[in-house]
Amino acid sequence: MTVGALFLTAAVLVLPDVGRSRLRRVAPGTGVDAATTVAAEQDPHAVPASLDLLAACLRAGLPTATAARAVAESAPPVLADALRRGADRLQLGADPAEAWRALGDDDLLEAFSRAARRSAKSGAPLSGIVAELAERRRAEVEDKAAAAIERAGVLVSGPLGLCFLPAFVCLHKCQYRGVCFALCARSSTAE
Repeated sequence: MTVGALFLTAAVLVLPDVGRSRLRRVAPGTGVDAATTVAAEQDPHAVPASLDLLAACLRAGLPTATAARAVAESAPPVLADALRRGADRLQLGADPAEAWRALGDDDLLEAFSRAARRSAKSGAPLSGIVAELAERRRAEVEDKAAAAIERAGVLVSGPLGLCFLPAFVCLHKCQYRGVCFALCARSSTAE
Protein backbone atom coordinates (compact mmCIF):
# COMPACT_ATOMS: atom_id res chain seq x y z
CA MET A 1 0.00 0.00 0.00
CA THR A 2 2.75 2.45 0.92
CA VAL A 3 4.72 1.45 -2.17
CA GLY A 4 1.75 2.35 -4.36
CA ALA A 5 1.37 5.71 -2.61
CA LEU A 6 5.09 6.33 -3.05
CA PHE A 7 4.88 5.64 -6.80
CA LEU A 8 1.81 7.84 -7.12
CA THR A 9 3.59 10.72 -5.35
CA ALA A 10 6.65 10.29 -7.57
CA ALA A 11 4.49 10.29 -10.69
CA VAL A 12 2.74 13.50 -9.66
CA LEU A 13 6.05 15.22 -8.98
CA VAL A 14 7.87 13.97 -12.07
CA LEU A 15 5.20 14.18 -14.76
CA PRO A 16 4.39 17.64 -16.16
CA ASP A 17 1.18 19.34 -15.21
CA VAL A 18 -1.25 18.27 -17.91
CA GLY A 19 -3.73 21.03 -17.13
CA ARG A 20 -1.19 23.80 -17.64
CA SER A 21 0.06 22.39 -20.93
CA ARG A 22 -3.44 22.57 -22.36
CA LEU A 23 -3.80 26.27 -21.61
CA ARG A 24 -3.26 28.48 -24.62
CA ARG A 25 -0.71 31.22 -24.53
CA VAL A 26 -2.18 34.45 -25.82
CA ALA A 27 -0.12 37.20 -27.40
CA PRO A 28 -0.35 40.22 -25.09
CA GLY A 29 -2.96 42.77 -26.05
CA THR A 30 -4.22 41.03 -29.17
CA GLY A 31 -6.46 38.24 -27.98
CA VAL A 32 -4.89 36.07 -30.71
CA ASP A 33 -3.32 32.74 -29.85
CA ALA A 34 0.49 32.99 -30.11
CA ALA A 35 0.65 29.54 -31.74
CA THR A 36 -1.78 30.73 -34.41
CA THR A 37 0.42 33.76 -35.11
CA VAL A 38 3.53 31.59 -35.50
CA ALA A 39 1.63 29.17 -37.73
CA ALA A 40 0.40 32.07 -39.88
CA GLU A 41 3.98 33.27 -40.35
CA GLN A 42 5.09 29.83 -41.53
CA ASP A 43 2.05 28.90 -43.62
CA PRO A 44 2.56 29.90 -47.26
CA HIS A 45 -1.20 29.85 -47.85
CA ALA A 46 -1.95 32.26 -44.96
CA VAL A 47 -1.71 35.38 -47.13
CA PRO A 48 -4.03 34.06 -49.88
CA ALA A 49 -6.48 32.87 -47.23
CA SER A 50 -6.47 36.31 -45.61
CA LEU A 51 -7.03 37.98 -48.96
CA ASP A 52 -9.92 35.60 -49.68
CA LEU A 53 -11.39 36.51 -46.29
CA LEU A 54 -11.01 40.21 -47.08
CA ALA A 55 -12.74 39.69 -50.43
CA ALA A 56 -15.59 37.84 -48.71
CA CYS A 57 -15.99 40.63 -46.15
CA LEU A 58 -16.09 43.24 -48.92
CA ARG A 59 -18.62 41.20 -50.92
CA ALA A 60 -20.78 40.96 -47.80
CA GLY A 61 -20.99 44.74 -47.72
CA LEU A 62 -18.62 45.66 -44.92
CA PRO A 63 -16.90 49.01 -45.29
CA THR A 64 -13.29 48.68 -46.40
CA ALA A 65 -11.85 49.92 -43.10
CA THR A 66 -13.98 47.54 -41.04
CA ALA A 67 -13.19 44.58 -43.31
CA ALA A 68 -9.46 45.37 -43.23
CA ARG A 69 -9.44 45.61 -39.44
CA ALA A 70 -11.39 42.34 -39.08
CA VAL A 71 -9.04 40.46 -41.42
CA ALA A 72 -5.94 41.95 -39.80
CA GLU A 73 -6.72 40.05 -36.59
CA SER A 74 -5.93 36.71 -38.24
CA ALA A 75 -3.61 37.73 -41.10
CA PRO A 76 0.16 37.14 -41.18
CA PRO A 77 2.07 39.99 -39.52
CA VAL A 78 3.23 41.83 -42.66
CA LEU A 79 -0.24 41.85 -44.21
CA ALA A 80 -1.88 42.58 -40.85
CA ASP A 81 0.28 45.67 -40.31
CA ALA A 82 -0.55 46.98 -43.78
CA LEU A 83 -4.28 46.37 -43.33
CA ARG A 84 -4.29 48.02 -39.90
CA ARG A 85 -2.38 51.03 -41.23
CA GLY A 86 -4.82 51.50 -44.09
CA ALA A 87 -7.86 50.99 -41.84
CA ASP A 88 -6.50 53.47 -39.27
CA ARG A 89 -5.94 56.09 -41.95
CA LEU A 90 -9.46 55.57 -43.30
CA GLN A 91 -10.99 55.83 -39.82
CA LEU A 92 -9.06 59.06 -39.19
CA GLY A 93 -10.70 60.52 -42.30
CA ALA A 94 -7.93 60.23 -44.87
CA ASP A 95 -8.80 60.18 -48.54
CA PRO A 96 -9.19 56.51 -49.53
CA ALA A 97 -6.71 56.95 -52.37
CA GLU A 98 -4.12 58.25 -49.89
CA ALA A 99 -4.99 55.84 -47.08
CA TRP A 100 -3.75 52.83 -49.02
CA ARG A 101 -0.54 54.48 -50.30
CA ALA A 102 2.88 53.00 -49.32
CA LEU A 103 1.72 49.92 -47.43
CA GLY A 104 4.97 47.99 -47.74
CA ASP A 105 7.82 46.74 -49.89
CA ASP A 106 6.27 43.43 -50.88
CA ASP A 107 5.01 43.08 -54.47
CA LEU A 108 1.67 41.81 -53.21
CA LEU A 109 1.23 44.81 -50.92
CA GLU A 110 2.13 47.14 -53.78
CA ALA A 111 -0.45 45.45 -56.02
CA PHE A 112 -3.06 45.64 -53.24
CA SER A 113 -2.23 49.30 -52.66
CA ARG A 114 -2.62 50.13 -56.37
CA ALA A 115 -5.90 48.20 -56.56
CA ALA A 116 -7.31 49.87 -53.45
CA ARG A 117 -6.38 53.35 -54.72
CA ARG A 118 -7.84 52.58 -58.16
CA SER A 119 -11.01 51.25 -56.54
CA ALA A 120 -11.33 54.35 -54.37
CA LYS A 121 -10.96 56.67 -57.36
CA SER A 122 -13.20 54.78 -59.79
CA GLY A 123 -15.76 53.29 -57.43
CA ALA A 124 -15.16 49.78 -58.78
CA PRO A 125 -15.57 46.97 -56.25
CA LEU A 126 -12.33 46.00 -54.52
CA SER A 127 -13.47 42.45 -53.72
CA GLY A 128 -12.85 41.04 -57.20
CA ILE A 129 -9.35 42.47 -57.40
CA VAL A 130 -8.49 41.17 -53.92
CA ALA A 131 -9.73 37.69 -54.91
CA GLU A 132 -7.51 37.83 -58.02
CA LEU A 133 -4.52 38.81 -55.86
CA ALA A 134 -5.24 35.81 -53.62
CA GLU A 135 -5.33 33.48 -56.64
CA ARG A 136 -2.10 34.95 -57.99
CA ARG A 137 -0.30 34.50 -54.63
CA ARG A 138 -1.65 30.96 -54.32
CA ALA A 139 -0.30 30.13 -57.80
CA GLU A 140 3.11 31.59 -56.86
CA VAL A 141 3.22 29.46 -53.70
CA GLU A 142 2.28 26.33 -55.66
CA ASP A 143 4.96 27.09 -58.29
CA LYS A 144 7.59 27.48 -55.55
CA ALA A 145 6.51 24.18 -54.01
CA ALA A 146 6.69 22.40 -57.37
CA ALA A 147 10.16 23.84 -58.00
CA ALA A 148 11.32 22.69 -54.57
CA ILE A 149 10.00 19.19 -55.24
CA GLU A 150 11.78 19.01 -58.59
CA ARG A 151 14.99 20.34 -57.01
CA ALA A 152 14.74 17.67 -54.29
CA GLY A 153 14.46 14.96 -56.94
CA VAL A 154 17.63 16.17 -58.59
CA LEU A 155 19.49 16.47 -55.29
CA VAL A 156 18.49 12.96 -54.24
CA SER A 157 19.72 11.35 -57.45
CA GLY A 158 23.42 12.10 -56.69
CA PRO A 159 23.68 10.26 -53.36
CA LEU A 160 21.43 7.51 -54.65
CA GLY A 161 23.73 6.99 -57.63
CA LEU A 162 26.75 6.91 -55.34
CA CYS A 163 25.08 4.18 -53.29
CA PHE A 164 24.06 2.01 -56.23
CA LEU A 165 27.16 2.39 -58.40
CA PRO A 166 29.41 0.26 -56.13
CA ALA A 167 26.71 -2.41 -56.04
CA PHE A 168 26.67 -2.63 -59.84
CA VAL A 169 30.45 -2.76 -59.96
CA CYS A 170 30.46 -5.57 -57.41
CA LEU A 171 27.79 -7.49 -59.31
CA HIS A 172 29.68 -7.06 -62.55
CA LYS A 173 32.92 -8.33 -61.01
CA CYS A 174 31.17 -11.25 -59.36
CA GLN A 175 29.49 -12.17 -62.63
CA TYR A 176 32.80 -11.88 -64.48
CA ARG A 177 34.56 -14.04 -61.88
CA GLY A 178 31.74 -16.57 -62.08
CA VAL A 179 32.20 -16.86 -65.84
CA CYS A 180 35.97 -17.24 -65.39
CA PHE A 181 35.50 -19.91 -62.75
CA ALA A 182 33.05 -21.78 -64.94
CA LEU A 183 35.48 -21.73 -67.92
CA CYS A 184 38.36 -22.86 -65.74
CA ALA A 185 36.28 -25.68 -64.32
CA ARG A 186 35.34 -26.86 -67.82
CA SER A 187 38.90 -26.71 -69.05
CA SER A 188 40.20 -28.70 -66.07
CA THR A 189 37.53 -31.39 -66.50
CA ALA A 190 38.16 -31.61 -70.23
CA GLU A 191 41.81 -32.52 -69.75
